[in-house]
Amino acid sequence: MHKIIVFLSFLLVLHAKSATISGWVKDKMGNPIPFSSVLIKGSTKGTTANAKGFYSLEINQGTHVLVAQHVGHKSVEKSIKVSTTTLEINFELDIQQYNLKDVVVTSGGEDPAYAIIRKAIATREEHLKEVKKFQCEVYLKGQLQLRDYPKKFMGKAVDFEDGDTSKRKSIFLSESIVNYSVEEPSSKKIEVISSKVGGQSDGFGFANPQIISLYENNVSFGRGLNPRGFVSPIANNALYFYKYKFEGTFFENGREVSRIKVIPRRKYEPAFSGYINIVEDEWRIQSVQLKLLKEQAMQLIDTLVLEQLYVPATKNVWVIKSQVLYPSGKIFGFDFWGNFLQVYDKFNLNPSFKKKFFDHTILKFEDSANKKTMAYWDSIRPIPLVIEEKKTYRKLDSLEEERKNPHYLDSLDKRRNKFTLMGSLLTGNSISVQKKKTYYNFPPLLTSFFYNTVEGGVIDFAPSYTKNFTGRNSLSIIPYIRYGLANEHFNPSLSINYNYGKKYLKSFSISGGAKVFQFNNDPPILPILNTFTTLRQEYNYMKIYEADFFKIGYNTGIGNGFTVGAEFQFQNRKPLENLADMTSWKDYPNRSFTPNYPTEIAQTNMVANKASILTINATWRPGSNYIELPDQKISIGSKFPTFRASFTQGLNGLFGSDVSYSKWHFGITDNLNMKLGGRLNYAFGVGGFLNTDNVFIPDYQHVQGNQIFLATPYLSSFQLPTYYQYSNTSKLNFSAHVEYHLNGLITNKIPGFRSLNLFFVTGGSALYIQPNTHYYEAYFGIENIFKVLRFDFVQGFEQNGGRPSGFRLSVPIITNGRR
Repeated sequence: MHKIIVFLSFLLVLHAKSATISGWVKDKMGNPIPFSSVLIKGSTKGTTANAKGFYSLEINQGTHVLVAQHVGHKSVEKSIKVSTTTLEINFELDIQQYNLKDVVVTSGGEDPAYAIIRKAIATREEHLKEVKKFQCEVYLKGQLQLRDYPKKFMGKAVDFEDGDTSKRKSIFLSESIVNYSVEEPSSKKIEVISSKVGGQSDGFGFANPQIISLYENNVSFGRGLNPRGFVSPIANNALYFYKYKFEGTFFENGREVSRIKVIPRRKYEPAFSGYINIVEDEWRIQSVQLKLLKEQAMQLIDTLVLEQLYVPATKNVWVIKSQVLYPSGKIFGFDFWGNFLQVYDKFNLNPSFKKKFFDHTILKFEDSANKKTMAYWDSIRPIPLVIEEKKTYRKLDSLEEERKNPHYLDSLDKRRNKFTLMGSLLTGNSISVQKKKTYYNFPPLLTSFFYNTVEGGVIDFAPSYTKNFTGRNSLSIIPYIRYGLANEHFNPSLSINYNYGKKYLKSFSISGGAKVFQFNNDPPILPILNTFTTLRQEYNYMKIYEADFFKIGYNTGIGNGFTVGAEFQFQNRKPLENLADMTSWKDYPNRSFTPNYPTEIAQTNMVANKASILTINATWRPGSNYIELPDQKISIGSKFPTFRASFTQGLNGLFGSDVSYSKWHFGITDNLNMKLGGRLNYAFGVGGFLNTDNVFIPDYQHVQGNQIFLATPYLSSFQLPTYYQYSNTSKLNFSAHVEYHLNGLITNKIPGFRSLNLFFVTGGSALYIQPNTHYYEAYFGIENIFKVLRFDFVQGFEQNGGRPSGFRLSVPIITNGRR
């Protein structure tokens, strides 16, 4: 008992020796200076003011010197004696004045800024590698707000369901506190202590600190903003991209600092504009205030402002103290802006990491990270919330509570669950039962009615039912109803899929019934596109057969980048013939419909057969990194290629199966970020049959061709061969696809192209089939047309001397998702 009393007394003494210092940081006109820094002089300990210039700092009692500073303002020091538990200290910062009296222009007329920048470039790598390892605490806060938005988007009313008709609204507010550990050359780990998202009590927010280091030659903000990245003002090749102007010097912490204005040499280059402050003699970055505009090849936003402040941790080592990103833009009528703040504190520059501390989990959320109370946040938050942020939390959190009310959920469902004409025709309609986490989706008529030369008009309707459980667990059921109006064949089937898994994602699927398959079971052409070519052009590209079938499959992640799976299916295959009376909208004298089988590889239709087939597969991406949530792990890729392998065995005799064969396939895919040079994607595949005792057309090794104007995925198909031209049962075949996205390289120098932000893309594909069949393709195109389209010219090279060619149009986000 005595020890407990002593311990409690010790805690009280400790508490009594700390105090809270708070106040305002404003300019000479009384305007608040948002996100200014307040530090204890001679240390990295401190805080950052909020968006209204208010700060709060826990400090030990005694005598201290506080330093308030902000980029572009003169820092102010105040000596204080802390003897009470609370103290208000306000700061008034003046605009930084720069001394130009010692400026010397060289005989060649070169601005003195160039000499400073050259020295900063010379020491860039030294400062980049200055800190070999560290641990620190990071406070992150991010918010997005709308200034305006359209009444409708894609034919549907835009409704945030918050009862507020105002065009200005906060749509995202998040805070996190994390422990950030780094060890060169590439190890890092983020442990999320606490995380809060407005309106999502079970959500995890903005919690991944990323230091935008201008000591790197290429500065990346993610592929979404600019796939090439941006050239640092002190990169090795910076002088080719920038002009500089010396603005003067000022003194900070006894060090002379030069202020340099950074100006892109040319429009449409991936370069910053603004100011960078360089410490004299050390030639390191003291602070930056840089801007990126839409004309710098920005993709999703119009403007991005970066502010950073560095402080000395020791005599010769500086660390980042704060970083703020201010994005803004307008896309599809949504006018938005925001800020994303990171404040770094409690640096340990010589941490001792336990063995295997760094693993492939780079971001880990503690079990209770998103369960903290508001009282906890009020006590731990290093930057006080402004009134608007408090209101946003209250509003979003109260809306979340409302949405837990069954009556409110019913009212939302009633408002949402309306069938629209556009939904019925083009996009589909959905019905939700929020309180049960249940959703029903109904496909549009556009994809539910089509025509082919075998069934005539076809009704193919596939509504879906989805039930979400806790975590990643979900169940989906899809009934397929297909009826041929001319041949009067009814083919119903049912598919059930269950996703689950606490640590790694697992899925189990089962399906069965009667179904119409394309001879290549990985459909080479969509029925709606075949409808157009059949009726309008008299080309019946799609070749089909019927089968009663049963299929069961299982996939699971097992960690370290591995995913394995197995699938068994049985098909009772029945050939189909064309209708006696086939329809087209226009009769072409020199054209006629082809038989309903791949005439490239067969003289007659497939005979009826049964097939029991087992496939096992594995995918491995070495070095895969993960985000670990309390109930699941999520792979976020790695810097290494992805390897895929599969083996398929036709099981003769099982359920009367006629097939007997063994085939294998191995593939490698990757995309290489060449930064300013663009991005190189490739896919190599090799495979073949080990035996072909009894093989039918659906069992062939199919090589994806394409006979229509709309492109198929460039990294897994060929654009000019017919759909079954290179289907084979060879012992060995090899394919290679290489695609180079220049991402603005070259086009940013061509008038017209650069203002429209168009990119060149080029590539080639090769195919070899044993013993002596080969085919090649090369293409060149323009992408990023209206942000979504791509247009290519493709040239083919056949082994017999044929030179097919054609144009292809694609929507990459859709085309790449088809396979």
